[in-house]
Amino acid sequence: MNLEQNRLSRNVSRVNRLPSAVAVFARSRMMGSLVKFVGTAGVRIEELTEERCVATLANAAKVQNHIGGIHAAAMALLAETATGFVVGMNVPDDRIPVIKRMTVNYIKRAKGDLRAEATLSSEDRERMRTDEKGEVAVNVVVTDGANVEPIRCEMIWAWTGKRRSP
Repeated sequence: MNLEQNRLSRNVSRVNRLPSAVAVFARSRMMGSLVKFVGTAGVRIEELTEERCVATLANAAKVQNHIGGIHAAAMALLAETATGFVVGMNVPDDRIPVIKRMTVNYIKRAKGDLRAEATLSSEDRERMRTDEKGEVAVNVVVTDGANVEPIRCEMIWAWTGKRRSP
């Protein structure tokens, strides 16, 4: 076990050792129970490590807009989820990650299901582990069923010490 891992990272590492199909189901359920809206929307966590998160969202009725595509808010949710989970894998247990700013530019109409891939550099991961507070722009690429980027996003995450209860 890596002593630098936080509680989330340790739990995900255990799940990642399961057979692939079981691991996707278990990761998705675990993360959906931590962030209820992620579970309600049906976001699947295909891969989650300290370096990368791949999340998908099926073009299902519960997340569709009036023209049968994935709703704009659900697209933003997918990008926010992938970036937030990869940040969460790196922030020490005595700190809390929060989304600070999210910019989503809608470029094209999405076709089919969506896939978001968020990555963190080793330098950014190290800063999260050593700096008591800070912020980072997390790289995320969202593609649709035609492998086109329907949205381009900038996700700025911050971390700070947890507030102590009086």
